[in-house]
Amino acid sequence: MNRVVLGGEAVRAGVATRHELARDYTKLYRGVFVRKGGEITLRERAIGAWLATGRQGVIAGVTASALHGAPWVDPTCPVEVTGVKGRPQEGLVLRTERLSPEEITRAGGLPVTTRIRTAFDLGRHLDRFEALARLDALMWNQRFDVSQVALLADERPRARGVVQLRELLPLVDGGAASPRESAIRLLLHDNGFPRPETQIPAVDGARPVAFLDLGWPEYGVAVEYDGDHHRKDRRQYVKDIARLRMLEAMGWIVIRVIAEDRPEAWLARVAAALRQRGYRGTTPFVTTLSA
Repeated sequence: MNRVVLGGEAVRAGVATRHELARDYTKLYRGVFVRKGGEITLRERAIGAWLATGRQGVIAGVTASALHGAPWVDPTCPVEVTGVKGRPQEGLVLRTERLSPEEITRAGGLPVTTRIRTAFDLGRHLDRFEALARLDALMWNQRFDVSQVALLADERPRARGVVQLRELLPLVDGGAASPRESAIRLLLHDNGFPRPETQIPAVDGARPVAFLDLGWPEYGVAVEYDGDHHRKDRRQYVKDIARLRMLEAMGWIVIRVIAEDRPEAWLARVAAALRQRGYRGTTPFVTTLSA
């Protein structure tokens, strides 16, 4: 039995009484309920959003990317549905944008924007940093043709946010292993650094012994995002230090970035490392930016 139901339909079909809906179900959206018991998944919330549109809408945006397999999506994020009109309600974003039949597929049993259309929407509707992170995540899961997204932008030049989309498409990199790494790469781009490679193998002889988040192999400079596990997990911290020393012994300069670091501080360290290794390009700094 489906956990997500339209209340009126469930009552008419004898699946639940109104009393049982109030007692045994949690309201997701107007007229849409999910049976209590267990964590509510993003797919269940997407089913509920689709039902809330009278089964007329198409799941889009970040939720669509998750249904396509993209990682790092919060299961409580608002569900975006396109191609329909309706009254606003919490947790549901309705868009009336036009969809062609070729831009609709099915994932998780639901009508969902295709991977190309999903990328088209992600790059337009989110702020720059989140947009690039979501595009990277979509590419991390499975490669898509960026040129096809650009073609869709050419076909709809007046679409909201298409200028930002065109700016971000050349920067998409499926090697970003977290949203924070995407933000670091965008800050490097904004500040005039050469484009880094991602998931760089550090090779001992013919064998990779580590993979660096991003950097410039020709200069032996890398940037690694460490998050905050260095404070929470002492054993992991010791492992990280040993890994760092190994990489330094192999000739790498590794700039470690943690969540608390101000961008201008680590950007300056990266610039100094690149210059030390012979880079002669310009690296202007915009110290007011933050990720």
